[in-house]
Amino acid sequence: MADAKKILCHACGQANRVPGDRLGAGPKCGTCGAPLVAGKVAELDLPTLQKSVRTDDLPLLVDYWAPWCGPCRMMAPEFAKAAQQLAPDIRLAKIDTQAHPQASARFNIRGIPALILFRNGREVARLAGARPAADIVAFARQHVAA
Repeated sequence: MADAKKILCHACGQANRVPGDRLGAGPKCGTCGAPLVAGKVAELDLPTLQKSVRTDDLPLLVDYWAPWCGPCRMMAPEFAKAAQQLAPDIRLAKIDTQAHPQASARFNIRGIPALILFRNGREVARLAGARPAADIVAFARQHVAA
């Protein structure tokens, strides 16, 4: 497993090692059995987000949103479409800034919706405002390839 990828299970918080060539085969968490790269958006809390940013070998694109935000609600289905298109190379997650206000402070979020792309434990790029799926996919691929 020389090319194994560390991936945090967003359901139980357990780190998993997955062979790089098996990412597209629907790997599951060894602890809870949840899919690791299912092409769906994971709803995270701040501790899980921070652990995923530190642990994951795959890039993680996070949507900072709130239930009262109209543009956030409009972008949610587009973000879900982008998750399907970017799997298994990039995982997508979202965090509710109303339920987790400390996430806004921790990541210096000034307006929502806001997207932050993390790779190798660092913020790679940031994008503000509601976007269609095509723009989200292009943004993620552009910055992962760089």
